[in-house]
Amino acid sequence: MNQHDPVVTTDRGSVRGLCRADGTAVFLNIPYAAPPRGAGRFAPPRPHAPWHGTRDATRPGPNAPQPERRFGGVDMSPYFGPGWVRGDDFLTANVWTPGAIEGGLPVMVFVHGGAFVSGSTRSPMYDGSAFARDGVVLVTVNYRLGIAGFLDLPGAPANRGLLDVAAALRWVRENIAAFGGDPDRVTLFGQSAGATLVGGLLATPDTAGLFSRAIVQSGSGLGAFTPEQAVRVTESACAALGVPPRADALAGVPDERLVATAAELVGIDLATASHRDPLLGLSPFSLVLGTQPAGCVAQGTGAGVDLLIGTNSEEGNLYLAPAGRYAGSEAADVEAVASRSHPDPARLVETYRTARPGASHGELRSAVMGDALFGAGSRALADAHAAHPGSATYAYEFAWRSTALDGQLGATHTMELPFVFDRTGLPELRGPGGLLGRGTPPPGLAARTHAAWIRFASTGDPGWDRYDTRRRATMRIAEEWRPVDDPHGAELRAWS
Repeated sequence: MNQHDPVVTTDRGSVRGLCRADGTAVFLNIPYAAPPRGAGRFAPPRPHAPWHGTRDATRPGPNAPQPERRFGGVDMSPYFGPGWVRGDDFLTANVWTPGAIEGGLPVMVFVHGGAFVSGSTRSPMYDGSAFARDGVVLVTVNYRLGIAGFLDLPGAPANRGLLDVAAALRWVRENIAAFGGDPDRVTLFGQSAGATLVGGLLATPDTAGLFSRAIVQSGSGLGAFTPEQAVRVTESACAALGVPPRADALAGVPDERLVATAAELVGIDLATASHRDPLLGLSPFSLVLGTQPAGCVAQGTGAGVDLLIGTNSEEGNLYLAPAGRYAGSEAADVEAVASRSHPDPARLVETYRTARPGASHGELRSAVMGDALFGAGSRALADAHAAHPGSATYAYEFAWRSTALDGQLGATHTMELPFVFDRTGLPELRGPGGLLGRGTPPPGLAARTHAAWIRFASTGDPGWDRYDTRRRATMRIAEEWRPVDDPHGAELRAWS
């Protein structure tokens, strides 16, 4: 690679990137699959046509159709990016690489979150410069969202967004050496919906060999919808669109209508006689599986992949505080979220009250919500993975508290991301509406968190004790890093 004029040849054609002042190189908007148009939106990802000449990879491209999303008084633009940037050719990857270093580097592939309906590689949080600076090839990927990506349809493969990420991993396998990466040292990591996709791919036998390590940040090994729940979403969506529930009937529906209809489905009742809604009505889309990822991993799938998994201390605050529902919570609100997420809500609430004496209703409501969405499913996946020899399991809890919203945001969902990407200096993250609040994070916290992720990707060990089903050793990441055994054990056992 010429440091001043970086051109790389992929299996589809050459791409020209941009050499930055720090010596790293970035390649944007590289296709890993064909544009999903018309009926192709509901088909498996297909190979992209080769191109002639050298493709410009210096500017960001389009992303998946998606609605605008807001979280009250918190600026989430660093997380969601600019929203829908239109264009069909959006199944693409961005690559950051140390331009002056040749070959054999560890590779990290990041899958963004956004409730399966939003997000993209254009989000400023996901700039991979810090990874390239520190000797890692960082890849971020777009994938299909909403109805096109996750509506379960007769005549279409299930979980098309997940199939897209698998196709991106195959593209990485075939091409990343040209960018300086080692295709045998790939770490797949993701956050929120992206983390649940990572768990789904960990539990998918067809992806064996595409990645050797995985990081699950605030995902869930119990977050998939059952086929029965998926049918309920499909029937509601197709009724709203006025078409039969078949893939061919949606082929001519424009993206604008699909996006608008998906937004109308939020809050749909997915409780069945045997299952509760793992997303508590926050999204009408998830993976659709007959067996949860944690169940597949318990049976041995993914046993050869090292795993780093964790959650944030106050995940639920993001869904309450920006909308003014945290401080105003009452006992009935705690009971309501417990009833929606657990078969014995009274016992669950009593467990949390006992474990957190003096906690406010808002704190209890957030804690139950956070564990229903992320904590219980992460623990189930960690336990399932740790039960099999041959690979390592590590756990973390991110506990640094933001001062945003007068401290109510705290160590909420997404809070670890600026630290993992070493992007805490982003101006949009600071101030009264910024995710990090008015204050300055502790010096060195981002560097240390980022370094732990890189160390795991490079060596398989983030720098603390392994997790097992006896101790459940977990690193608590805050101003001071502190190893703890079985954090929140009584609460999480109540979900078993």
